[in-house]
Amino acid sequence: MSFAGAMVLALLIDCVIGWPDALYRRVGHPVSWIGRAISWGERVWNTGPERQRRWAGVGLTGLVVAGLSAVGWAVQATLPDGWLGTVVLGVLAWPLVAARSLHAHVARVAAPLAKGDLDGARGAVSMIVGRTPKGMDAPAISRAAIESLAENASDGVVAPLFWGAIFGLPGIVAYKGINTLDSMIGYRNARYLAFGWAAARLDDLANLVPARLTGVLFVAVARGVRGPAFRTMRRDARQHRSPNAGWPEAAMAGALAVRLSGPRVYDGVTTDDAWLNPVAGDPDASDILRALRLYRRMVGLFAVLLLLAWVV
Repeated sequence: MSFAGAMVLALLIDCVIGWPDALYRRVGHPVSWIGRAISWGERVWNTGPERQRRWAGVGLTGLVVAGLSAVGWAVQATLPDGWLGTVVLGVLAWPLVAARSLHAHVARVAAPLAKGDLDGARGAVSMIVGRTPKGMDAPAISRAAIESLAENASDGVVAPLFWGAIFGLPGIVAYKGINTLDSMIGYRNARYLAFGWAAARLDDLANLVPARLTGVLFVAVARGVRGPAFRTMRRDARQHRSPNAGWPEAAMAGALAVRLSGPRVYDGVTTDDAWLNPVAGDPDASDILRALRLYRRMVGLFAVLLLLAWVV
């Protein structure tokens, strides 16, 4: 059984069919199942003084990740050796890859924005970012869409496949658990700062290598501008408030010759985030389409690397 080969198959299935709406309506999605468990744990355990909530968050994070890993190991142990086990493992890993849905969600922002429909674009971008969409102008919408594409190329595609290629089903399901924990309770606000501390730190650790790999892959497929893309990534990645998201975002900013990040509004509060590639201009709808082309090439290159890991 080849873990890398199974991840190639999982990516291929996702790129071709994604997670069909009919299937989602009937059974939901594995990430939503994980999310319901996290939501229940947060409601029950996120109470009391700060120290108690921090340790409760450590417990929930450990329970979710250990539980998912154990299920993954148990299922994987039942799979046959050889090509059949690789195929079954790929099918099991398929729901945990989000390459097609990420592309579709970002493309839905570009379509109304290109027509000057700011309200439609704001509605579409609100589905993929946590910032306040009200009042966002066209450049802000474009930046949000491109930043989400770059960051989630790591979180939703490269990282789960990376850990799956190393550890198989336990690796990919554990990563999705970590990432879902961070997306639900890893916020720096009064409710989650203590309770989500462990989830946020573990997510930072799990994305340490994949985020940088994603940035390098974006540089590699930036035809004609690899030098500027690499220099921007190396110079600006650490300016991002996230220790990981800055790498693919800065690489994307350099490859497209646009500026990303910068101040944005969350729940009515404006942040003072640094700019990535600050000397460049703002992106527009056409740059979102360019970013999507870069993303497709990046996914293709990563698939080739997984194939090489399989056959070598």
